[in-house]
Amino acid sequence: MPKFVFLLTDLALLLMLLGIAFYARHAFNSLTLRRTWAYVFRDASAMSAGVVLVLFFCLAIVDSIHFRPLLPPAVGAAANTPPAYSTRTLSLLDAWLSGPRESVEKTYSVPLATHQFSKESILIDGKSVRDFPRLQYGGKHLKDPEGEWMGDIIQRSMLGLMYGAFVAMVIWLAVAWVRGARSFGVVIQNIGEMWRGQTELPWKAILLTASIVALFVGWVAALWPYYHVLGTDQTGNDVLYQAIKSIRTAVVIGSLSTLATLPLAILFGILAGYYKGRIDDSIQYLYTVLSSIPSVLLISAFVLMIQVFIDKNPTMFETGLERADVRLFLLAGILGVTGWAQLARLLRAETLKLGELDYVQAARAFGVSDGRIMRRHIMPNLTHIVVIVAVLDFSGLVLYEAVLSYVGVGVDPSTNSFGTMINGARNEMSRDPVVWWNLLTAFGFMVALVLSMTIFASAVREAFDPRARAYRVTRTKPVKSAPLGQSTAVKAES
Repeated sequence: MPKFVFLLTDLALLLMLLGIAFYARHAFNSLTLRRTWAYVFRDASAMSAGVVLVLFFCLAIVDSIHFRPLLPPAVGAAANTPPAYSTRTLSLLDAWLSGPRESVEKTYSVPLATHQFSKESILIDGKSVRDFPRLQYGGKHLKDPEGEWMGDIIQRSMLGLMYGAFVAMVIWLAVAWVRGARSFGVVIQNIGEMWRGQTELPWKAILLTASIVALFVGWVAALWPYYHVLGTDQTGNDVLYQAIKSIRTAVVIGSLSTLATLPLAILFGILAGYYKGRIDDSIQYLYTVLSSIPSVLLISAFVLMIQVFIDKNPTMFETGLERADVRLFLLAGILGVTGWAQLARLLRAETLKLGELDYVQAARAFGVSDGRIMRRHIMPNLTHIVVIVAVLDFSGLVLYEAVLSYVGVGVDPSTNSFGTMINGARNEMSRDPVVWWNLLTAFGFMVALVLSMTIFASAVREAFDPRARAYRVTRTKPVKSAPLGQSTAVKAES
C-alpha cells in the first residue's frame, strides 16, 4: 500500500472543489441563479469550451493525487520490519503514464521519429560514421525503420481513430439513452433531435466537441506506446508528457490566485464603498499605490524572498516535489495578494450605488447593524461581479505565470509549466535546423486552455450582466427600416 502525500496545492484544489460543489448546490436551490446559469448552459460555444475545460480540470485533479511508492522489503528483513517508501513522490497521472515518463532519450527527436534529431559519431561495421542514431524507445519495435515507418504510422493512426470513433458513438448513444429513450427507435429519434438542435441544451455542440476529443485521444493512445508523438526535448524527455503535466500548474495558478484575490478585494471594496470618508480615502490610497508599482517587479521581489527562505530551510521538506509545491502555492498567493485592486474598484463603485437604495436606507433607519446590512443586502448583490471577474481573471493569470516563468521568476525549474517549456524553447528557435515542436506544443496546450476559459467566461459575463446580453442581441439582430409613415418598434431581450 503506497503512502499518500497531501501537498499544499492538493489540499487547496480539494477545498476549491468543495466550494464549487457548495456554490452549485446554492445556485440549484436559487431560482434566479438557476435561470442565470441556464443561459450559460444554452450557449453552444460555452458548452463546447466547457468540454475542454472539464478534460483539463480532470487531468489536473488526477495529477493532484500524490503518493510515495512502497519499496520491496530488503533481503533477509524481519517480518515485523516497518515498510519503507520511496523518496520520490508520484501522482496517479505519473503512474498512469509511466511508459512516456520513463522513455527518456538522449536528446532531441522530431515528433513520431525513429532516429535522433542531431548526428553523432556511431560505429557501423567497426567504422566511426557521423549519422543519426536510432532512438532507444521511439520506434524500437521496427526492424527496418525506413521501410516500415510510414505504414506502421498509418496503420496505428487508423486504428486509434477507429477506437476514438467508437468511443464517440458510445457517448452519443449514452446521452440519447439517458434522455429518456428505452428502445432503439427512440434512441435514433433523440440523436436526430440533438443533431437538429431541437433540445434545450446544445447537445450537438457538446457531443461534437467530445467526439473530436475522443478521436484525438484515440489517435494519441494508439501511437504513444511506440513513438514520441510530439517529440522529445534537449534532455530527451517526452514533450507531450511535459505538456500534460503542465496543465496542473496552469490550473493551480489560475484558480488559487483567483481565490486569493477575492477576500481582500471583497473586504476592501465593500468597506470603501459603504463607509466612504476617511476609510474610503485610505483604501483608495492603498490600492492606488499598489497599482503604481510594476507588478512584475513586485512579484519578482516576493518570489526571490521566498526562494531565499526555501534555500535556508532545506530540512523543512522531505522531497524536492514538496519544496517546489510550496513555491507554487506561495506564488499563487502572491499573484492573488498583488492583484486585488481592480476587483476592489469595481466592488467599491457598486457598493456606493447600492448604499443609496431605499431598502438599505430603510435598514439603517430601523437600526440594523452595518455588518448585517453588508452581509444581507450588499454582498448578495455583488455576487455577479465577483463571479464575472473571477472567471475572466483565470485566463490572465495563466498567461501571467507563463510570462513569469519565461523571465525566470515563476515556478520552480523542476515544476512542469507552459512558461518553463517556452523558456526552454527560447534558445531552440535560434538553432539550425529549428527545434519547433517544444514551443508549438506548449503554445497549443496553453491556447486551448486560455481560449476555452475565455469563451466560457464571455458567456458567464453575458448571463450575469443583462446589459451585455442586451447589447449582444441588438448587435446580432439589426433593425430593419420601416416604410415611410410607419413607426418602428424595437424589442430587445434582456
